[in-house]
Amino acid sequence: MKALLLRDLRLSIRAGGGFGLGLAFFLILTLLVAFGLGPDPALLSQAAAGLLWIGALLACLLSLDRIFALDFEDGSLDLLATAPIPLEAVTAIKALAHWLTTGLPLAFIAPLLGLMLDLPVAGCPWLVGSLLLGTPALSMIGTFGAALTVGLKRGGLLLSLLILPFYVPTLIFGAEAARRGAESLPLVTPA
Repeated sequence: MKALLLRDLRLSIRAGGGFGLGLAFFLILTLLVAFGLGPDPALLSQAAAGLLWIGALLACLLSLDRIFALDFEDGSLDLLATAPIPLEAVTAIKALAHWLTTGLPLAFIAPLLGLMLDLPVAGCPWLVGSLLLGTPALSMIGTFGAALTVGLKRGGLLLSLLILPFYVPTLIFGAEAARRGAESLPLVTPA
């Protein structure tokens, strides 16, 4: 299991479309939307949590099709399917590797981009916490979608169409928790 995780981490970092691309996309999206919204600090502050969550969601989506694709291309997916390791464990390890190379770096760079968007400093821990809780869900849901579309040519679009509806609850709860934490609102549901 550990060897599979280390192998997937090496493949994610070495192969194109993984680690660096997600961070670059996250940064570029944040910058472009900040330029598009204008210099109004109140507007940027209000949109910061949701914008950062949308950016993280789309950055995670960028590298999903590569989770099983490299193993499918070189035939090692067949070996993993016949190995004595349960397929559920293989899928969980691949989701963990995706999260470690995509979701975790996004969660740690988000406060810097949040400050650029005038997110209150008190909201940064809430943003990081919500991303640390939500991005593993994005990786796990995306891994199931990647498994469904692994053998298809140009399955990235179909993967996006399959996965995005399942991402919506995570997006809603994560962005709302970050927004409430930034505005010092209670995080519990009103009675």
